[in-house]
Amino acid sequence: MAAELTVHQLIATHRPTLDQALEAIRTRAYWSPHPEHPKAYGEHGSLDMAAGKAAFDALLGTRLDLGQPGTDGFVGGEVSPYGIELGVEYPHADVDVLLPAMKAGQKAWRDAGAEIRAVVCLEILKRISDRTHEFAHAVMHTSGQAFMMAFQAGGPHAQDRGLEAVAYAYVEQVRTPDTAEWTKPQGKRDPLALTKQFTPVPRGIALVIGCNTFPTWNGYPGLFASLATGNAVLVKPHPRAVLPLALTVQVARDVLSEAGFDPNLVALTAERPGEGIAKTLATRPEIRIIDYTGSTEFGDWLEANARQAQVYTEKAGVNSVLVESAGDYKGMLANLAFSLSLYSGQMCTTPQNLLIPRDGIRTDEGPKTFDEVVADLARSVDGLLGDDARANALLGAIVNPDVKARLETAAGLGEVALASREIANPEFPGAVVRTPVVVKLDGAKPDDEAAYMSECFGPVSFAVAVDSASDAVELLRRTIREKGAMTVGAYTTDEEVEQAVQEVCLEEAAQLSLNLVGGVYVNQTAAFSDFHGSGGNPAANAALCDGAFVANRFRVVEVRREA
Repeated sequence: MAAELTVHQLIATHRPTLDQALEAIRTRAYWSPHPEHPKAYGEHGSLDMAAGKAAFDALLGTRLDLGQPGTDGFVGGEVSPYGIELGVEYPHADVDVLLPAMKAGQKAWRDAGAEIRAVVCLEILKRISDRTHEFAHAVMHTSGQAFMMAFQAGGPHAQDRGLEAVAYAYVEQVRTPDTAEWTKPQGKRDPLALTKQFTPVPRGIALVIGCNTFPTWNGYPGLFASLATGNAVLVKPHPRAVLPLALTVQVARDVLSEAGFDPNLVALTAERPGEGIAKTLATRPEIRIIDYTGSTEFGDWLEANARQAQVYTEKAGVNSVLVESAGDYKGMLANLAFSLSLYSGQMCTTPQNLLIPRDGIRTDEGPKTFDEVVADLARSVDGLLGDDARANALLGAIVNPDVKARLETAAGLGEVALASREIANPEFPGAVVRTPVVVKLDGAKPDDEAAYMSECFGPVSFAVAVDSASDAVELLRRTIREKGAMTVGAYTTDEEVEQAVQEVCLEEAAQLSLNLVGGVYVNQTAAFSDFHGSGGNPAANAALCDGAFVANRFRVVEVRREA
């Protein structure tokens, strides 16, 4: 594109996409402007598979100087979960210099209005989309996702979530008109007449605290929601996953500059080893919005201590699947096996607890005992991951040593129904690849409860024996209420059980998937249609994406004049 972007160019190019996004969030129907298939890229300026890999390789061992004010050095040190050192260095910021520079550009960005901000954001997303193959390798080698998942979840699905946030932000900002003529009759006297002007104004500087496992998918909603509502955005990536968000910041700064805005509206702050700058930044008076994905402990700390900011958190929960009966037993097992295996269970939506009556369940293949259900699930996982090449493509790599330690500890918590095994990755010998472990626990034993009522993030699942379907429903309720849940699944052919599970999820505000047996899984959500989290239980205080996620990132200021 030309060195300068005009408002007319941006609107002509991106307004149709914005309108389609607005229609999609209204109807909740399937829609995406970002292709999921790798071969769809390579035309109209986008990088194909070879060019994307070459672009990523060219980044290794380089310094990514973003031209930010206040840069007082460079930091790096990322090591891929696949065993290679990235060697990329990023700017370290003197925030006393950077934050005032970021604030300086907000007036022009505010005055541009909701539509201009939206189409500038869409231009940023378009340029990221053109480099999806490059970003996919960056996500793969910081998160440990297998390439295809990194390509899809880190590319088009993340871009969809960013676009979705822009659409919601636009809707909320234009809900109030720019101007209004107000006339109040006064009987025989002249009417009172005022001209009123309404302006959405940003809260201030937004802080995005990135996560290790899904740096773009979890980072883009908050980044684009804040930017589209007029706020400057400071991105603080996870120390192990800087590259995808650093590239994002680089693209955003380029687009803002070309469109005539201050590039410092988006900036990066990487940290030195052990520096822990998130707490320092989170309590700075300039920071007025915080988006965070990660542990419950730090999420709770942010909510309690970052009092000057509007804080949006996605923390941890204990996700459960209730198995009462099955109309398609083989389909259920296959669906669950995939859900437990995908990305080695390193998703905030992966099921952990499988709640199964100890007397067994009814199926289309006849009655199955608790032990039979668990053994059949173990065989289904083994069958799915029996071929090492396919296993590597599904599992990816263990993202950090903490996950590996939890996996190894879990085997000692109960009877192991499915042992985890190590898989070699011929392309990346340094990768730590493990299959899931499934452990049997008794829902009536206090010692077992301590295990299944705690989040065990990673490829660990507990088959929990309960006395009855009603006991399973009540355990589900208590788990959501006390620990939170990003997802809930249930398998039942009994209408009363289905209604009971649904009522629990409505009362405790948890997203429910019923009887999934095909190619849709409980740990996957689609932008523009599905809500990720609800904001109504302890796992998260926000949903991706709804009106509440964007509406409090700005306020409307009114100016009245005599007509």
